[in-house]
Amino acid sequence: MNLQTLSYSDLTSRLRHQGIILRTGPFHFRIHSNLEPVAIGLHTLYDRFPLGDENGYIDFDVQVRTPLWRRLIRSQAHFLIDDHAPFKPLPGDQAFAMLEWGLNYCVYAHAHQYLIIHAAVLERNGQAVILAAPPGSGKSTLAAALACRGWRLLSDELTLIDPSRNGQLVPLARPVSLKNDSIDVIRRFHPSAVFGPLAHDTSKGTVSHLRPPDESVARMDETATASHIIFPQYSPDATTCLEPLTRGDAFMQLAENTVNYSLLGEEGFIQLADRVENCICHHFRYSQLEEAVDIFHQLSS
Repeated sequence: MNLQTLSYSDLTSRLRHQGIILRTGPFHFRIHSNLEPVAIGLHTLYDRFPLGDENGYIDFDVQVRTPLWRRLIRSQAHFLIDDHAPFKPLPGDQAFAMLEWGLNYCVYAHAHQYLIIHAAVLERNGQAVILAAPPGSGKSTLAAALACRGWRLLSDELTLIDPSRNGQLVPLARPVSLKNDSIDVIRRFHPSAVFGPLAHDTSKGTVSHLRPPDESVARMDETATASHIIFPQYSPDATTCLEPLTRGDAFMQLAENTVNYSLLGEEGFIQLADRVENCICHHFRYSQLEEAVDIFHQLSS
């Protein structure tokens, strides 16, 4: 049973009362909300995602709510996990973005059975590419463009490496978070792209989320083997350029983008070193998305 089997009115009713159980990759989230942007975002972007069993296991119980009295003055969104609020409230129109950030928090703060890298992962022809970079580097824009051109999206934000399955990459296909100019860049690049609610004046500027490809959602249980590690950097005047990286430089840069490397200790080092040893590593500069996508198609052919 997928979320699309619920009408919009059924979805809003369930969010307000018993909640919905949404499965994304290996995680089951019970979600409650009384805020319209959350219902709109889930209805628009998550309609192909499976709903979990009401009596089954739940990994994370989350809420994005506004107190009733706040609805009469100025709506605020509060994110709660197991009734604990890890963030300060945000304006109500940022509720869906807050849900997305909150779901990320649940994973990177608790799912330490995986080595977690702040990186996108996409796969084509059996070649899985890890795109690791700090915020503002153009990582998510490039990931969105590749997903729009037929690459399977495993994640745009959190790369999950499973030590119990020989370092396989575990999909966490969810909407792609885009900010500011990147939203219109992808609208022009792929006019049929579907976006969720716009959240204005966030700490990151204007934020919206791109609907993940249906095939990526359908294949969310299919792990992948990393073949390339690439550190992208968008620059307005850059010539498209793919430069080899030494394994030592790649390891150090990848470690800087790893969320729980120190926490996992020796296992984290082994997993990171194995991925670098078995992948081709590059630094990638770009300014033109079409040229960038062509380069990636060549890598995966």
